[in-house]
Amino acid sequence: MNDVTTASNEFLREDNLIDWLQRFVRFPSEQTDLHERDPQVQRFIRECAAPLAEIIGADCRFGKMGNLIIEVGPWSEPSMLFVGYAMTHPAGKMNDPFVPDVIDTARGRAVRGRGVAEQKTALAALFGALAQTIKRGRLKRRLSVVVLSAGETGRHDAIESAVAELECKPQFAIVCIGTDGKIAIGNKGRIDFDVLVHGKTSHSSVPWHGINAITGARRVLSALEDLKLDVAEHPHFGPATLTATAVESTPKATHTVPDLVRITYDRRLLPGEDPHAAYNAICRAVTLPPPWTAECHLGPIMYPNEVAPNCSLVRLLHRAFEAAGQSPCEHIYCNFALDAGYFARMGTQAVMLGPGEIDQFHSNEESVLVTALTAMANVYYKTIEQCVEQTPKEFREASGL
Repeated sequence: MNDVTTASNEFLREDNLIDWLQRFVRFPSEQTDLHERDPQVQRFIRECAAPLAEIIGADCRFGKMGNLIIEVGPWSEPSMLFVGYAMTHPAGKMNDPFVPDVIDTARGRAVRGRGVAEQKTALAALFGALAQTIKRGRLKRRLSVVVLSAGETGRHDAIESAVAELECKPQFAIVCIGTDGKIAIGNKGRIDFDVLVHGKTSHSSVPWHGINAITGARRVLSALEDLKLDVAEHPHFGPATLTATAVESTPKATHTVPDLVRITYDRRLLPGEDPHAAYNAICRAVTLPPPWTAECHLGPIMYPNEVAPNCSLVRLLHRAFEAAGQSPCEHIYCNFALDAGYFARMGTQAVMLGPGEIDQFHSNEESVLVTALTAMANVYYKTIEQCVEQTPKEFREASGL
């Protein structure tokens, strides 16, 4: 991408966007076991993002889950929604993760820090576009922006809560997360579930007095590893997958035959799949002979998403890239689960789009090119300009709908 910011677009200037990105990185908002309720994530929204929204003149409020909700422009249905995220992956082994230095790389100047590849650069670009939109003051339809207390939790709870509190239903939704600057027109969904294998405890010196749950769990693992998923391959994603991601036995005691093993599974969903049908098919395959018993427990669900490459939202984004002076945009498909799937279920066209490199997600080193940050801020801004700065009739005519 090329940087096309101009002096007249003060909020889209490179120095301003770098400053806002550094502001976000300096305020840690890591994922913990508390998920969306984590105090530091909530403080990021209330003490970092919300004050900036007020500075740029955006009326904002807090939702039931602590999400930041911004709605500007006159009431209209449908409207446009941008989704940003507060939570990042834990800092892990990254050195100085919250010191957002501007560094020189072989490809140009970059900002490093935890979350710049995934959530926080997209959020800075979004705030730049929002600020410039408010300053311009030409909105003819409703523009909504939410900053969710989620980002790494692997569930739709936060977006579902935020959308329920919007005044206007969105026609289009853009999930602002790193996509290498490309339009992600599809993503897999996911169901998490546990299989509990029950046995009977005994001292391990007399194992015949017990029923070893590990032995039963081994049978379940083997059966599900060989299970044929009755789903046609997707032309871009390939086959559906079922993966064991954790195994835990109890009681946690020495020299004891365990009476319970919990196996956690990740079943990735292809566009068009029903998560409950996929789960029920697996449950039917989980059978154990006596003396063991087994049961399944469904966890979080995230829905798959896919929009047509020539749908009205994608065509709008192509025009925005061109208006922002950027090279023609590419389309990609994401293997991970994202909130775009929630919108697919409610009939809203949604894509993922943002600066930041997917290959750096959850790594020990994250940086983002300054040119990627400024270019995406301009693309977001031009997207807003071409959509909600037009009446529904003007937009339909411009879109050829």
